[in-house]
Amino acid sequence: MNHYVLAIDQGTTSSRAIVFDRNCRPVAQAQQEFPQLYPRSGWVEHDPEAIWQSVVQVCRSAIASSGIAAKSIAAVGITNQRETTVVWDRATGKALANAIVWQDRRTADDCQALRQAGYEPLLQRQTGLLLDPYFSATKIAWILRNVEGAQAAARLGQLAFGTIDAYLIWRLTGGRVHATDATNASRTLLWDLHAAAWSSDMMEIFGVPASMLPKVMDSAGSYGETDPDLFGAAIPIAGVAGDQQAAAIGQACFLPGMMKSTYGTGCFALMNTGDVAVESQNRLLTTIAYQLDGRPTYALEGSIFVAGAAVQWLRDGLGIIRAAEESGDLADAADPTQDVILVPAFVGLGAPYWDADCRGALYGLTRNTGPKELARAALESVCFQTRDLVEAMRRDWGQQAESHVDTVLRVDGGMAVSDWTMQRLADLLDAPIDRPQITETTALGAAYLAGLQAGLYPSPAEFAKDWALDRRFSPKMAPAERTRKYQGWLDAVRRTLTR
Repeated sequence: MNHYVLAIDQGTTSSRAIVFDRNCRPVAQAQQEFPQLYPRSGWVEHDPEAIWQSVVQVCRSAIASSGIAAKSIAAVGITNQRETTVVWDRATGKALANAIVWQDRRTADDCQALRQAGYEPLLQRQTGLLLDPYFSATKIAWILRNVEGAQAAARLGQLAFGTIDAYLIWRLTGGRVHATDATNASRTLLWDLHAAAWSSDMMEIFGVPASMLPKVMDSAGSYGETDPDLFGAAIPIAGVAGDQQAAAIGQACFLPGMMKSTYGTGCFALMNTGDVAVESQNRLLTTIAYQLDGRPTYALEGSIFVAGAAVQWLRDGLGIIRAAEESGDLADAADPTQDVILVPAFVGLGAPYWDADCRGALYGLTRNTGPKELARAALESVCFQTRDLVEAMRRDWGQQAESHVDTVLRVDGGMAVSDWTMQRLADLLDAPIDRPQITETTALGAAYLAGLQAGLYPSPAEFAKDWALDRRFSPKMAPAERTRKYQGWLDAVRRTLTR
């Protein structure tokens, strides 16, 4: 019997595959890192072939570890790093250039020029997004402009664009399917949220031919089958969602007002706004949380570019820790009389500031500042940035939900396992933080979508009943201390911003 689902979680630094059983419980998994490429300052690239090979390898390893045959897998779900852009030749399947990663800032000047030309209000109304190198459209334009022959090939319909999900679907199906889901489409700066179609205005502004764009489908849908030679059987691809939307699904954030925050390389907070596409007045993003049966559910999103990356900096850049889990103990031992603040703008600042040009800064250093204080500053910077997002969301949402859902933040991702960080997050937000038993909610969300389409998993309301709490972190910090620390953060940010 087909009682299993294979979830592909293609992230920024690694690819992971997890086999889930009919009860949405993981039974086997595999993970593989792949190289990060930094050809110039501010540029971040991936080799699409390295991503593809890593995905194939982890899928095969997870299936082998599970002890089941591929024919026992009912469906494949895909979740992916969003906005990362691949352009490939339809005839050969070969990418024209390395993938330009969501973190890449090479198109900052292009965005500034478009902003000065007055395009941002139209972009925000149609796409829910803002002009920033983060999104896909300026990355596509850069590839077409800088790869020899690309513009001519695009005009002839010979090229395909995709975020990583669409690229993987193309490769998994042997080039038979060029499709993406609504959540990923909503991150490109090319998707009209209100018309539910690729925007002709946006295609003209960015110079992207319609022939390059994938078909846009529901998050749970029929995306073709995997080539049987890959895994030993043809498996239906039945669920697709960008990583942050998949995490919101895995966290069962199905009611308007519910919020989740995922802590990976960056941090991404989503608030479900139901069938209303709330236009942010606080420089947040309006996006699609998921789309089922042709009906989109919307969300407000705030994106932080550096979260877990700050801990990586402590390890790889400064060498003051050997492993990420050491950071919490180090922070706990920091001198409480020192107010060291890190603004981790290593690649600029995301929401709600959207300053692509500012860079990281440390404030409050003294002769006594050492590794402990730097570790605390790095972890607190993630908490401060989360508070920025949550406060902006509450202002945009503008209404009080009928229950606790708009005051509790559900968390997941690698940093969520740190008790020190989650307690400090509760303290600085003055809100309860709920950590689920399954913290790998991104893969769980992808698996749920695929299993829902395959008829293996229940309705969203029934699935939500199985969400299980691991631990709730409640605020303990004195209000005056909370206010003092947050005001210090805001002052540090003001000093760091370039505009």
